[in-house]
Amino acid sequence: MLIYLLGFHSKAAYKMPQLNLYVDETTHDRIRRAAKAAGMSLSRWVATVVTEKTADQWPDDVLALAGTWKDFPSLEEIRAGGGSDASRELI
Repeated sequence: MLIYLLGFHSKAAYKMPQLNLYVDETTHDRIRRAAKAAGMSLSRWVATVVTEKTADQWPDDVLALAGTWKDFPSLEEIRAGGGSDASRELI
């Protein structure tokens, strides 16, 4: 099954690159159901998933969690509890 992913066009007539994606029928059905459940077009849903999977930093909602656990041990406390490495065999 071929899914045509069309670029989204702004009022300024900016044209986004287009991508053709080939998937089997089962995958196409799963994508279609997921996009429908999310209230998105196939193109928008696939673009969202690709954007999330190729992001080079943590999402903002994850970054906002930093420092929110008051009783979370410090790095020094975590490292202090470590034991010795196991002996390794010689190669």
